[in-house]
Amino acid sequence: MLSPLSPIVHIAGARPNFPKAAPVIAALTARCIPQVLVHTGQHYDEQLSEVFLRQLGLPEPDVNLGVGSGSHAQQTAAVMVGLEPLLRDLDPALVVVYGDVNSTLAASLVAAKLLVPVAHVEAGLRSFDVTMPEEINRRLTDQLCELLFVTSPEAIGYLAREGVDVGRIHFVGNPMIDTLLANLHRFDAEAARRSLGLPERYAVATLHRPSNVDSPESAADLVHALHEIADEVDLVIPLHPRGRAVLEEVGLRRHPRIHVQDPVGYVEFISLVRGAVVVLTDSGGVQEETTVLGVPCLTMRPNTERPITITHGTNQLVTTGELVRVFKKVLQGAGKEERQVPPLWDGRAGPRIAGVIVEWLEQRANKEAHLRDLELFSTGSAPISKIAQDRGDGVPGR
Repeated sequence: MLSPLSPIVHIAGARPNFPKAAPVIAALTARCIPQVLVHTGQHYDEQLSEVFLRQLGLPEPDVNLGVGSGSHAQQTAAVMVGLEPLLRDLDPALVVVYGDVNSTLAASLVAAKLLVPVAHVEAGLRSFDVTMPEEINRRLTDQLCELLFVTSPEAIGYLAREGVDVGRIHFVGNPMIDTLLANLHRFDAEAARRSLGLPERYAVATLHRPSNVDSPESAADLVHALHEIADEVDLVIPLHPRGRAVLEEVGLRRHPRIHVQDPVGYVEFISLVRGAVVVLTDSGGVQEETTVLGVPCLTMRPNTERPITITHGTNQLVTTGELVRVFKKVLQGAGKEERQVPPLWDGRAGPRIAGVIVEWLEQRANKEAHLRDLELFSTGSAPISKIAQDRGDGVPGR
């Protein structure tokens, strides 16, 4: 039963979750809503999560499940086993999940089986590529959610075609862009460039998708292309732990103008991106951040769940085989036509999400109060005038 003191529980487990959660947590805090932040520990490296908490002003997590790495099944199962007793104890009014990582799906499954309502921030994104673990996580999570917060208009249609009641879908904008815009004054591209000894013209690359880094053959083809790009400009790569061994084994570092770095903090990374002439990525969030910053982005994937970054932004999809050719075209000024920022990417997504959640909480509380009154009346414990008053009817006999 919903209690006035039942908290909202936020589930975050990987680095991309934190910039999405920060504005939602802040907006709900401003409305004095009790909240609990659970870090599943899916990303356990200091630079992959803890530094984000500090830089984004997020509270220290109330709970850290510490699940660490493992296969998809091991990681998902560990989150579920750790989260179930916690949710039983907390009895939350709502569980809020973010993005499409294993923690997102695990938390949604646990909450749904405990009959706890779930809200999904960044719902409805679809790449239609079921070989991507994130696509499986996204689709299943959305089927379990009471509230679905979408970042772009096409997501509404995708969800509707999957049978989701449109009354549960809310187009609110992009909370990760809230975080970007709120911290714009902190992104010092010149300082980031100097700290790494980079020349004025440089590019940034992020690599972690299995299709790019798991196979030695694919990794070797990609590294060959990156070496050709480094012949043109210095290339800085904050390298994710995933795939590092394979990429280095096939010679990633064997070019004097490739600068491999350990993962960096949010402010440091976006500062680098802001000053780059081009960004190469296989990440989802970077496509959105470059769109708002106006930095050309080449996404090294055959598809994207964020097509609005192509129609409204600076993003292009490229294969490994065409990467160098397209990169050179962008360096020569191609793709600098006037762009539009996607609708509602205005820094107000967090307050919009908080507004929907507060309204939903109020409606749910009123419904439960009415059901309690009906139950009391049916046992003879409440006067009929109270029920009539709640319904707005006249009191019989008058």
